[in-house]
Amino acid sequence: MYYVNQEQIDLRLHFIPQLNESCRLLVEKWDAYPSSERLLLHFAQERTLHLAIETVTDVGSLLIDAFMMRDASSYEDIIEILQGEGVFGEQVTSVLRQLVQLRRPLAQEYTAYEREGLHPLIVQLPAALASFAEAVPAFIQREMV
Repeated sequence: MYYVNQEQIDLRLHFIPQLNESCRLLVEKWDAYPSSERLLLHFAQERTLHLAIETVTDVGSLLIDAFMMRDASSYEDIIEILQGEGVFGEQVTSVLRQLVQLRRPLAQEYTAYEREGLHPLIVQLPAALASFAEAVPAFIQREMV
């Protein structure tokens, strides 16, 4: 029998609509500001990406622990394990892999992080995160039967 920390998973999955709204607002507002006035939007973009990384990897770690999957050796490995276990498909995997690869630059190399333009993942994330938020409960239900 598996112990799934449903409360913690749900808490994080219910945060995804806020991340998606942030992405939507960033896309909407980006061109409204001249490039010289986009610093706050850059920081908002970075924080949105960082929170999305933490949300996905937290849920992934909870799933890995709950279903006794192999231990992850990196953030990228969390995504690979979940994809290998059939939590989500290749399209979501591709976006989430790109996302988690941003963790080090955003969290550790932020002083050198290039703040040029709207990051392409801001446009791609809402669909991937929505799919992720649907796939996780479906996976849990399949595995608990």
